[in-house]
Amino acid sequence: MERMLVVIFDNEPKAYDGSTALSELDSKGSISIHGKAVIEKNADGTVTVNQKGEDFPVGTLSGTAVGALIGLLGGPVGLGVGALAGTVAGGVLDMSRAGIDADFLDEVSDKLTPGKWAIVADISEEREIPVDARMAALGGTVFRATRQNVEDDQDAKDVAALKANVAQLKVEQANSRAEEKAKIQLKIDNLNGMLHVKLEQARQRSKQREEEATAKVEALEKKAAKAKGDAKAKIEARIAEIKEDYKKKEEAFDRWSKKNEEYVDRWMSGED
Repeated sequence: MERMLVVIFDNEPKAYDGSTALSELDSKGSISIHGKAVIEKNADGTVTVNQKGEDFPVGTLSGTAVGALIGLLGGPVGLGVGALAGTVAGGVLDMSRAGIDADFLDEVSDKLTPGKWAIVADISEEREIPVDARMAALGGTVFRATRQNVEDDQDAKDVAALKANVAQLKVEQANSRAEEKAKIQLKIDNLNGMLHVKLEQARQRSKQREEEATAKVEALEKKAAKAKGDAKAKIEARIAEIKEDYKKKEEAFDRWSKKNEEYVDRWMSGED
C-alpha cells in the first residue's frame, strides 16, 4: 500500500538516523521508498531541505509527491519546491499531488514546529510495525496517510457541476425572450469552454500519473534485480500492486473521460 510518511524528530542527528533506518528497511524489502527527504522547520515557518534521496521517481524533488508535501509544510528555502503553496489554488494542487487531505496536513503541521526536524517520504508498506518500531526507538513521531486519488474525485465533482449549470441555463434559455437567448448562449459557451479546459487538465494529470507509475516500477525492478529471497519477493509484489492500481485508476479515468469528451464534441460541433 502506497503511503505518505512524515516522521518528526527533536533534533538533526535523530532525523538523519531515522533516514538511515528507513533506507535499511528498504534494503531488506520491509518497505519500498519512492522518494525521501530530511527537512528542518525554520523559525519563520519555512522549511529547508537538508537531505534528499538519490532516486526520486520523477528525477527531481519538485514535481513529486514528496516535493508537494514539503511545499505544503512551508516550502524549502532556495528551492522551487511547492512554489504554489501559500495560495488556495496552489495548496489544493499540492494536496492532490501528494494524495493527502487537509486533516493529515493539519495534524502534521501542528507537530512540526520551528526547530523540529522531519523525514518526508513516499513509501509502499504492507505492515506498519517495522517503521513504527524503528522510528519509536529513535524518538520519532510517525504520521502516515494512504495516498488518495484526490484529483480525479475533484474533477468528477467539478465537471458534474459545470454540466448541471449548462443544463439549467438551457432550460432558462428555452423559456426566454429572443433578445435574452443570445446572452444566455454566451454563458453556456463559456461554461462548456471551462469544461473543455478541465478535461484537458485531467488528461495532463493522467499522463503525469502514467509517468510516475512507470518510473516507480522501473526503480523497483532495479532493486528487485539486486535483491534475494524474501526481500526480492516483497519488491516484486509491490511492483505488481503498483501496476494493478494504475491499471484500475486509468480504466476508470478512460471511461469518465470518454463520456465527457463526447459531450464536448457535441457542443463544439453544434449538436448540443
